[in-house]
Amino acid sequence: MSHVAKKRKLDKTRQDRLYFDSYSDVTIHEEMIADHVRTNTYRTAILRNSESIRGKVVLDVGAGTGVLSVFCAQAGAKRVFAVEACSIAEQAVRIVRHNNLQDRIEVIRGTVETVDLPEPVDVIVSEWMGYALLHESMLNSVLYARDKWLKPGGLILPSRAELYITPVSDPVVEDRLHFWYTVKDQYGVDMSCMSDFARRCILNSDITVNSVSVEDVLSHPARFAELDLYSVTAEELRSVKGQFRCESFGSAAVNALCVYFTVTFPCPDKPQPLVLSTSPFKPETHWKQAVLYLDAPVDVVQDTVVSGEVSMYPSEESARHICIHVDYTIGEQKRQSKTFSIPDWSSEAQP
Repeated sequence: MSHVAKKRKLDKTRQDRLYFDSYSDVTIHEEMIADHVRTNTYRTAILRNSESIRGKVVLDVGAGTGVLSVFCAQAGAKRVFAVEACSIAEQAVRIVRHNNLQDRIEVIRGTVETVDLPEPVDVIVSEWMGYALLHESMLNSVLYARDKWLKPGGLILPSRAELYITPVSDPVVEDRLHFWYTVKDQYGVDMSCMSDFARRCILNSDITVNSVSVEDVLSHPARFAELDLYSVTAEELRSVKGQFRCESFGSAAVNALCVYFTVTFPCPDKPQPLVLSTSPFKPETHWKQAVLYLDAPVDVVQDTVVSGEVSMYPSEESARHICIHVDYTIGEQKRQSKTFSIPDWSSEAQP
């Protein structure tokens, strides 16, 4: 009998249980709240929108520990519904009481698709973004809440998301691939024949979540998609795609593409909106960047064009997991295609 784990499509109930269970441990909440860029940007955005929040009803979708709900209460919200599906909701209740806000914040255990709120809301706030923006697809829940509970003309925080791509050169990967050529000098054993195997293992089809150094970015990023949270539909999220075109800064070897996102909060009293960015050019966040390794490095020189199309869509095995398909051309090379996905613990889970 084969012991190779066969990828199987998980039923939605099991997908959801695995997803929500992953948020029941303290570690992930510690990581998110300790992410100063993330947490402070949300706090600043909520306080800057206090005129729209004061005396109003707010829905916090996927509230977690309830920190955003507390920010909304501090901004003057009359009532906040903190909807959270996993057991961390019990800790959110304690945090709300500990801050003496139980008269204004109601923690509701359940998914936003199944709970019944006492009234429509004026504001929706949610930190729904996953790796490469759409991994874990919590945005669908925000859109459901928008369509069912948000009053006409209501506020959504954040209100817009954008996706970017840029070619990069990862020197660590190049060092790892070259390593097998150095073994003979060190130990007298020629292991250069390992290089092809190493290349297949390292330059695989995984979406690698990693921090990209500014020095390794080879061009100005290109925006390939924009999502307006007031109008985007769940159906449109089934295929988020767009064209890109970049021009290389100089001579290097392109061995990967880097995908990152921004989300934007409207700030009515400020000349510029507030942007939470996961760009390599900005302070690091817990989302880092999504790195897509090409099958083989390609040398570029100044102004070499890297162009193509990106398509993001849910995995067949689990709707919460994202796949990224890239058709790309580098310089005069022929067009290449590759599909990437984030390694999926659920694919090997027991039924």
